[in-house]
Amino acid sequence: MIEMSRVQFEALVSEALDEVPGELFELIDNCVVLVEDEPPEDDPDLLGLYVGTPLTERDSYYVMALPDRITIFRNPVLEMCESREQVVDEVRITVVHEIAHHFGIDDDRLHELGYA
Repeated sequence: MIEMSRVQFEALVSEALDEVPGELFELIDNCVVLVEDEPPEDDPDLLGLYVGTPLTERDSYYVMALPDRITIFRNPVLEMCESREQVVDEVRITVVHEIAHHFGIDDDRLHELGYA
C-alpha cells in the first residue's frame, strides 16, 4: 500500500480533472467531484462512484436538482497500487470512468474503451 495524505491525493484528483479536454469539461453540468477515504461498506474495493442523472437521461423536467456526485475513494486506490505512478494512473482512469457515467456511458462501453 502506498502512503499518501488526503491533500496529496486530492491534488491528484484535481490534476486528473485538469487533463480532461476543455471541450468535454465544458459539457459537464451540475456535477461535483469529491474525495472520500472509504467506499460504502457493501463494496469495499470500489474506487469511484457516480451518483446522479446522466446527461443522456435529463429532460425538460430536470430543474432545481441537487448536483450529481462523483466520489473517488482514496484508500482502495492506495491499497491496490505499488507506486506513486500507479496511483496517478489509477486516479486518472477512475476520474475518466466516473465522468463517462455522467455522460451516460455504461460499464460495457467503458470496458471496450479500456476504462473499466
